[in-house]
Amino acid sequence: MANVITVKEISAHIGDTVKIHYLFKEGEKEKRQIFEGILMATSGMVENKMFTVRKMTKSKIGVERIFPINSPSIEKIEVAKKGSVRRSKIYFIRDMSEKDIRERLS
Repeated sequence: MANVITVKEISAHIGDTVKIHYLFKEGEKEKRQIFEGILMATSGMVENKMFTVRKMTKSKIGVERIFPINSPSIEKIEVAKKGSVRRSKIYFIRDMSEKDIRERLS
C-alpha cells in the first residue's frame, strides 16, 4: 500500500502524527532532536524511498522536512496520534489552519 511506511520496524500511515528522533552533527558534537508533525506523503522507490513530515511552529509557520527511510541518522519513530485519510498525498493541508487540520484528519 502507498499509505503505509515502515521505518525501523515501525509502520505509520499517511495522516498520522509522528515523532521522529534523529541525530545531527553540530561542529564536533552529535545532538539528538525530535521532529513532530503530520506524515504527508511518501516518494521514491525501493532504496530511494523518502517521506515528508509537516509541523506547525508556535508562530503558525508550517515547516516541512523530507527524511530518507533508510537514513542512519533516524534513531526511532513513534506514532503519537492516528489519523484517518483516504489519500496517499495530503498536500491540501498546506492551505489549512491547525483547527481545520485536526477536524479533517480525525
